[in-house]
Amino acid sequence: MSMLTPPGMGGKYKVTGAAYPRMTRPRRRRRIVLVVLGSIIGLALIAYGAVQLIDVFGGDADKRKTAAAAKDCATPAAKAGSAASAAPQQVVLPPPGGITVNVYNATPRAGLAKAVGDELKARGYVIGKVGNAPADFDKKVPGAGILVGSPQTDKAAFSVLGTNLAGATQQTDARETADIDLILGDAFKELTPKADADKALAALANPQPAPAKKC
Repeated sequence: MSMLTPPGMGGKYKVTGAAYPRMTRPRRRRRIVLVVLGSIIGLALIAYGAVQLIDVFGGDADKRKTAAAAKDCATPAAKAGSAASAAPQQVVLPPPGGITVNVYNATPRAGLAKAVGDELKARGYVIGKVGNAPADFDKKVPGAGILVGSPQTDKAAFSVLGTNLAGATQQTDARETADIDLILGDAFKELTPKADADKALAALANPQPAPAKKC
């Protein structure tokens, strides 16, 4: 073996003065580089695809929400008689002249029942009994007053009379007549001013429709 023959070649290749054996580079490093590059590209593609899917489904959800909101806020198509149904319904209330009121004083203030009875009479109510409250109520009404009537008493009659005394509570007893007791309590100061009571009565007779939903 010549001294110029590279070790390990077993004499297969000989080096002469004009030619040298061709040394090939290992291919393992190239394969590793290609695998790493392929992995990076694959991960990038997966991430891009995930972003696109999020945009697609997220956009569809937003569109569905927007469409639902638009449907809720859309003005329904006009139907026959819709104008009449949209107009506020007028409520038929009993007139003050159709309500008999018994005025009772449950406070220590003398003459209170008569003064209130006279004022209610001036406002058109029919006044029945006037005097001190029954023992069950005398000095036992901490609020402004109580309206007491029969279980069969028209609830509208309670509402009409109640416009004259803000904060008055309502209850029923065993009577069978249509009259209503107004029992004045310790917190009573005065009846609601007539102008305010008239406004409240008008609001009861002409309730306003609920406000339309804002979009």
